[in-house]
Amino acid sequence: MMQPAWLTLSHFVMLGLLFGFAIVHSGGAFLRPWAEKHIGSRLYRIFFALTSLPVAVYLIIYFFNHRYDGLQLWYVQNVPGVQQFVWVLSAISFLFLYPATFNLLEIAAIQKPEVHLYETGIIRITRHPQMVGQIIWCIAHTLWLGTSFTLVTSIGLVLHHLFGVWHGDRRLSDRYGEAFVQVKQRTSIMPFAAVLDGRQCIVWQEFFRPAYLGVAVFVLLLWWSHPLLLEFTSKI
Repeated sequence: MMQPAWLTLSHFVMLGLLFGFAIVHSGGAFLRPWAEKHIGSRLYRIFFALTSLPVAVYLIIYFFNHRYDGLQLWYVQNVPGVQQFVWVLSAISFLFLYPATFNLLEIAAIQKPEVHLYETGIIRITRHPQMVGQIIWCIAHTLWLGTSFTLVTSIGLVLHHLFGVWHGDRRLSDRYGEAFVQVKQRTSIMPFAAVLDGRQCIVWQEFFRPAYLGVAVFVLLLWWSHPLLLEFTSKI
């Protein structure tokens, strides 16, 4: 059976890269308790970053350079309002992806990295904001690009983050026990589900944090530098 001409090698390479990143990232998270016990939390964080970041950067570059590979499933870039809609979705996705920005000193291992059990801010909306943010990002970019390569990439990313939901809950349960069970009962994976059924309420004051300003500035910089970023990655 002949392979369709549109099913380029890049589709399979991207799936392989995503699988490799999942092993490095989720595997590193799984090994965290053992690693922190033997080498300390700061050194673990450095090793985790040194293994995860290069793979993530390569993934981004590969995606940019092959985003139009494969079959063009739809094309809506010339439809009025679509570009603005995609940018709004992308900005919202980063608001859900924000939690890491709250502890930059821990990420850089300047402060001792900790595992936090949050139940405030965006966690009231969803217990797994990074998963929700990734899904929104994938919807926006798949809509804009409309290629089979982008669709395959988005499916792989979403599957990885859905696994991360299970894996993250499992690790928090192992670490915090009954305290996490209570947080789990008061929060939801589906956005706003816990708010709608009365288990949570939105406290708007919790969203007035410098990190949100940082996210807004990042989105504006990304919007400004996007053409430059595409040009730069095309030369790699």
